[in-house]
This record gives sequence, structure tokens and C-alpha cells, in this order.
Amino acid sequence: MRFTKLDYCQFLLSSQVNYTLTHLADHLQQFSHDTINRYLKGQKLTPRLVWEQVRPLLVPDSQACLVFDDTVLDKSFGPRIEVVRRQWSGNQKRVIGGIGVVSCVYVHPQSGQFWVIDYRIFDPERDGKSKLDHLQDMLQSVSTQRQLPFQTVLMDSWYATKEVMLAIERRGKRFYCPLKSNRQVDDSGGVRPYQRV
Repeated sequence: MRFTKLDYCQFLLSSQVNYTLTHLADHLQQFSHDTINRYLKGQKLTPRLVWEQVRPLLVPDSQACLVFDDTVLDKSFGPRIEVVRRQWSGNQKRVIGGIGVVSCVYVHPQSGQFWVIDYRIFDPERDGKSKLDHLQDMLQSVSTQRQLPFQTVLMDSWYATKEVMLAIERRGKRFYCPLKSNRQVDDSGGVRPYQRV
């Protein structure tokens, strides 16, 4: 029996906490850590591949939500891995060496089902893109290439920038996100000056 892309994608989609090869090998008795490692060294797993695996399973809905979030996969003991960089980890509440991943999740409003439909590796030294750029790229992809219906975007305060909010608004969509206390807002339609949240 051979280890395949489908095996690895299913693991990434179903694992909520631990994405290590050791964890995967512990749950697939027929494959060793070394077998999986050799496979991954010879394969490039792209966001398009994740989409190809998820698309047949996804149930579209015009009231769906897109959730944009980022995480840092802790690689404190792997500083020589290409995409490891020092960055803030919300889970650890400190700066760690890790791989930053920005993900886009499609959530069906009635059933509560959700699917990871896109992701980007945060690697500004190679592609020159910020996490905000990655969010906008994925939003564009969902709207144009994938043409998925959705109504609402949910995101963390990190993404609550004027450019991102206007990009969502231009598509006629709603968005919800916490705002940092230092943000200036105007809920009067221009009658009163901007004020702190």
C-alpha cells in the first residue's frame, strides 16, 4: 500500500491540533514516519491540491461564511527549515520560531459543516506578501476563480484594516471582526468626527 496525496490531505483536514508526521504515523499504522517523510520530500502540496480534494465534498450556500485566520506552527526545534521565521504566536502568547499559515475556511450556516478551501504560507522574504495580501488573494480567488457563494466574512482583529474591509464591502458582503481599542470609527455617516472604539 502506498502513501498518497489523498491520505495526507485527509490528515490535514481532520487534524485540529497536531500536524506532525509523527502524529500522522501514529494514526496510520500501515505507514512509518520515514515513509511519510520521504513522500513529502518528493511532493509539492499546493493550495490548489487542497481545493481539488475538498471541492467534491463542499456544500455551497448563498448565506455561507468565509473565515480567515492565521496560525503559527511551532518549529522552535527546526530553525533551519526554509520557511521558519520568528513571529508572534497567539497560542503561546510570545514570539516563536514557526511557520505562519493563513487559511480560508468555508462554513455552511445551517449544517455547521466547514471545509478548509485555501491556505497560504506566510513567507514575506520569498514572495513579498503580508498576511493581509494573502487574505485579499484568497478572497479574490473565492469570488472569481472558485465562484463560491457566501454572504459573510469572519476574521480576527489583525485583518481589520480599511483596505480589507473595503475589499469585502465592494463585493457586497458583510464582515464581522473585533476592533482594537486604538481604531477610529464613524458610525454617524459623517455627521460627527471619527472617535476611538
